[in-house]
Amino acid sequence: MTAVPPPISKTSPQVGTVHGAVRGALEQGVAVFRGIPYAAAPIGTRRFRAPEPPEPWEGVREAVAFGPTAPKRPYSPPLDRLLPDPDVPGDGCLNLNVWTPSPARTGLPVLVWIHGGSLLHGSSAVPLYDGAAFARDGVVLVSVNYRLGIEGFGVFPDAPANRGLLDQLAALAWVRDNIAAFGGDPDLVTVCGESAGAISIAALLAAPRAKGLFRRAVLQSGAPTALPLDAARRTTELIAKRLGVTATAGALAAVDPAELLAAQTEVTSGGSPLTGGNSFQIVVDGDLLPRDPLEALLDGAADDVDLLMGANSEEYRLWFVPSGLTERLSRIKLRLALLKFKVPGATARTYRANRPGATPGELLGALATDLLLRVPLNRVADARAGASGSTHVYEFGWPSPVLRLGACHGLEIAFVFDTLDRPDAVALAGEDAPQELADAMHAAWVRFAASGDPGWPAWDTSRPVMGFGPGAPAVVRAPRDEELRGWAPYRRNT
Repeated sequence: MTAVPPPISKTSPQVGTVHGAVRGALEQGVAVFRGIPYAAAPIGTRRFRAPEPPEPWEGVREAVAFGPTAPKRPYSPPLDRLLPDPDVPGDGCLNLNVWTPSPARTGLPVLVWIHGGSLLHGSSAVPLYDGAAFARDGVVLVSVNYRLGIEGFGVFPDAPANRGLLDQLAALAWVRDNIAAFGGDPDLVTVCGESAGAISIAALLAAPRAKGLFRRAVLQSGAPTALPLDAARRTTELIAKRLGVTATAGALAAVDPAELLAAQTEVTSGGSPLTGGNSFQIVVDGDLLPRDPLEALLDGAADDVDLLMGANSEEYRLWFVPSGLTERLSRIKLRLALLKFKVPGATARTYRANRPGATPGELLGALATDLLLRVPLNRVADARAGASGSTHVYEFGWPSPVLRLGACHGLEIAFVFDTLDRPDAVALAGEDAPQELADAMHAAWVRFAASGDPGWPAWDTSRPVMGFGPGAPAVVRAPRDEELRGWAPYRRNT
């Protein structure tokens, strides 16, 4: 799928940045600038290196079309039908987009969106991520591209690790230096992401170099996690072995990009964030990320940052239902999976009792969702008691009728962006998704970006969670607490 640039309106807003002037478009009262480079194209001698500033340009650069996306392949079937992933050709993938009520405004809150996609897929050109509704409601929305896969997260002995994360830092530095010209307040920046985007933000919260670049953060369906360098090398080594070269940046830089992408796809296909498989991960590199981000956040890192975080109640269904795993998984394979994940027997029995009639696949999905998302996010929220930054937690529970996907991974995004009318939102949520729920959720994100208060009580010992589900949004205290008590470290101290 190739992104189609919007028509240029008769009124074309123009803004000066530190690298040169850009001309955008006025679309339904919102000024939009697309494809602005925040770093130089990562090609040639810059490939597999930390991002460098873009070359300044003379004159006025047209910024009406989305810029090139990072090298990637579409999602594999059947997810490709549910998750459109636009591909814009070109080398300069380190670019961003800005939606603003008006460049003439001043002091507006800023929301920087970092997309998900398992660090392999996605871009800022996905139609769901249109920032018009945020700009309509007084927030400057910035969406960012960053390097993916082996280009952004391969581990080499002769190149810096976490290059995709370094790209995100460079984009945030661009926001600091330029966003005032678009009407935004550089001291009122919220960084927001989903899935791999949220995992990236959790790492940025723990990265000393990111301090001061944002005031607030939103983690949607992603928890703090990273691998040690040695453990993260395997995927890179398997790709190099398939290509018949050494696992170094120097050797792989000489490989044709299309061949490298093909080998990457072969090595990483077949798994999922819940079931595992060869993948790319953020790594504890001793430089940008000195320690495990979960440990850092539990020890008080970023306690001065306001934090909004949560997950969807049936995350697993995006991977388990279309693939047939909910019905195909046997009881024997369930037992093996429980042993692999070290799930206590009493915990599994509690989940089973709370889900009468659940298949082994549904039971495994519920357990994996909580183990990988709900439990660590609760731990982070608990550890922030008394922090100067506020902490708010949500759960999205509206079930999609499409393919029995339920409240699956990624479903909440169109509600947050108020883009339920987009074809890719309809593909995942159906044609009758409740606009009133989108109104409530979008408004909560707008309030959080502006004030740090999304509109419900901050986290305390009663564990208030805002539930965005069927019916009106409502706060629930300590939802499914008996399940939470089945997991370490909660078994002994709750």
